[in-house]
Amino acid sequence: MTTITNHLPTAELQRLDAAHHMHPFTTGDALNKKGARVITKARGVFLTDSEGIEILDGMAGLWCVNIGYGREEMAEAAARQIRELTYYNTFFQTTHVPAIALAAKLAELAPGDLNHVFFAGSGSEANDTNLRMVRTYWAQKGQPERNIVIARKNGYHGSTMGGGSLGGMAPIHSQGGLPIPNIHHIGQPHWYAEGGDMSPEEFGLQRAQELEAAILEFGPERVAAFIGEAVQGAGGVIIPPSTYWPEIQRICKKYDILLIVDEVITGFGRTGNWFACETFGIEPDIITVAKGLSSGYQPIGGSIVGDKVAAVINACEFNHGYTYSGHPVAAAVALENLRILEEEKVLDHVREVAAPYLKAKWEALADHPLVGEAKICGMMGSIALTPDKASRAKFASEEGTVGLICRERCFANSLVMRHVGDRMIISPPLVITPAEIDILIERATKSLDECLAAVKERGLYKAA
Repeated sequence: MTTITNHLPTAELQRLDAAHHMHPFTTGDALNKKGARVITKARGVFLTDSEGIEILDGMAGLWCVNIGYGREEMAEAAARQIRELTYYNTFFQTTHVPAIALAAKLAELAPGDLNHVFFAGSGSEANDTNLRMVRTYWAQKGQPERNIVIARKNGYHGSTMGGGSLGGMAPIHSQGGLPIPNIHHIGQPHWYAEGGDMSPEEFGLQRAQELEAAILEFGPERVAAFIGEAVQGAGGVIIPPSTYWPEIQRICKKYDILLIVDEVITGFGRTGNWFACETFGIEPDIITVAKGLSSGYQPIGGSIVGDKVAAVINACEFNHGYTYSGHPVAAAVALENLRILEEEKVLDHVREVAAPYLKAKWEALADHPLVGEAKICGMMGSIALTPDKASRAKFASEEGTVGLICRERCFANSLVMRHVGDRMIISPPLVITPAEIDILIERATKSLDECLAAVKERGLYKAA
């Protein structure tokens, strides 16, 4: 058996990485000049790099390692399944036990009548599935002209042609001919940045009502669906005002528009419930899942589909699917992940211990002179950096300049905290303890202090 017990010196690993590895969402030349940080192992909420430095992972990988790193049971589940059935597809009137069991388990956990699952390899793929599914649904009902999907600016639904089009991020749309036709974007419910003098509640209603305005502009007979993240993740952990989702729900029901809620980040305990739909009282027709489904231990995603949509799709041949739809090893690992979440009462830990403790500590960061607001929902939080708290002002420098400085200080202080523009965001493993939260907050505070000093030194501490 081949095992990797040692590794090359960091500089040599970085040289090989620069020579051959193309990174996602990265300016390759700049990274290659700097050298990538090489992660060699992880346990619990901590990573270890090739220099032996231990780093607290405040992002749970990429919003996904809900149960923490290094769970032996997950490795054993994968090994058992590889020995029994390494791979088989679910095309050609064929199925296998892990896919059957996982679909049944997801139907049990999902709210309402979401009783059917179409598997994919990622959240991006699942949103591509959703795009084709809702258009096929209306075509099968004799309304093929109902093919417009409404989404949100600054939303994120993946980076494939379909997922990247559904998302509303300008940098993604600037490359590769996106968005594809018949996808329309309305404003995001981001009160802090865009709410002006309105109260959050007034602003939430106004932004939700942009959906109704778009439906009426195109004609209800042309609109297939609306898609949104329960909480915008990659956009900066934008937690919508309390008025937003009830109004979106009302509008979708009024015009018989299918509602897709992207729970790739928020699913499987991130907000304290199995799904954020339960947290926000949303009744979707389709939920997109991935990430926390397997805690990132295997690549897997899917669309959890309600009875109404599934009945129409199942009545036709849906010409769509992936080689790895319901991959047996990924499905077995996902089932083990769900078992751990259930049997170890991880959601109870989130609701009763981790989330309340983190909320108190996180919201106290709003007292820092560099922080304009500190928002949190369950185990995902954001802080807005500002030179002027009272006016919620942006910095005069290019957006993201200060955020990048703060992120670099976090890295230097052995904390993974991500920046989106000039917002700092976290999404730690759900199993994080109060003692580990103390370490996170201590390192975040130190990083904010150092960022403030650097910003002042460089003459960047001024409003636009």
